[in-house]
Amino acid sequence: MSKRAAPARLGRHARGVFGGLLLVFVLALAVMPTLGWGPDPSVQSLRDRLKPPMWSEAGSAAAPLGTDALGRDLLARIAAGIGTSLGVAVAVTLIVTLIGVLVGVAAGYHGGVFDQVLMRLVDVQLALPTLLLAMVAMTVLDPSVFNVILVLALVGWTELSRIVRSRVLTLRERDFVAAAQALGAQGRRVMVRHLFPNALPTIIVMVTLMIPRFILAEAALSFLGIGIPPSQPSLGGIVNEGRDYIWNAWWITTFPGLTIVVLIAGIGLIGDWLQEMLDPKLRG
Repeated sequence: MSKRAAPARLGRHARGVFGGLLLVFVLALAVMPTLGWGPDPSVQSLRDRLKPPMWSEAGSAAAPLGTDALGRDLLARIAAGIGTSLGVAVAVTLIVTLIGVLVGVAAGYHGGVFDQVLMRLVDVQLALPTLLLAMVAMTVLDPSVFNVILVLALVGWTELSRIVRSRVLTLRERDFVAAAQALGAQGRRVMVRHLFPNALPTIIVMVTLMIPRFILAEAALSFLGIGIPPSQPSLGGIVNEGRDYIWNAWWITTFPGLTIVVLIAGIGLIGDWLQEMLDPKLRG
């Protein structure tokens, strides 16, 4: 390895490490409620409403990040909200990955009318903004975790399927696919044993890019009051709860908003690092 290439490689790894540290920090907050740390995020105390963070003159160490309009501990609610928002994003990503990979691999390998029909359906859905489709669907459905996961999964699988299809179209022309077919391998075996493993690096990178997108989508729906119900803390919902108090209780919206930024930045940096590590064209 040349002296000139060493700093570049170190910088790429440093980006992944920094993203990992940000993600670990946020996840550490998320597991606090499960370990029995801190107050119940749903317990109200009107005597303690709108208390500022502990470093302010009127703050208290009992509520390090202050309290909301109902006197609930903001740090405890953010910790619970991280678990809800991240859980929804991961669940949606898993469903989207399953649908997108199945459709993309099948369409790319078989081609013909099957591919054309599937891709035209994908084109129609991609022509409409994903978040707008989710908003329309959630205005019809009741706010709930299940409905948010269902709607985001149904509107979010198309991009992955098109990217996987494009990768499979390239792979199916390779010699190892022709060799497998010459040895009598059936289409299902070729797709599972040869095409999918070779498309896996692309899928992994896409997964790390989709999780932040779905975190933002869930936060937007909850902020608008059509996502996660108010009875269950979520980062977008907490921001929504504090928007009426932004001038005299800025901490209610600021800290959950910063949590969203840190969470997305951490996952995004890890995604960038994985893309450079897994894509030979970007390694130099």
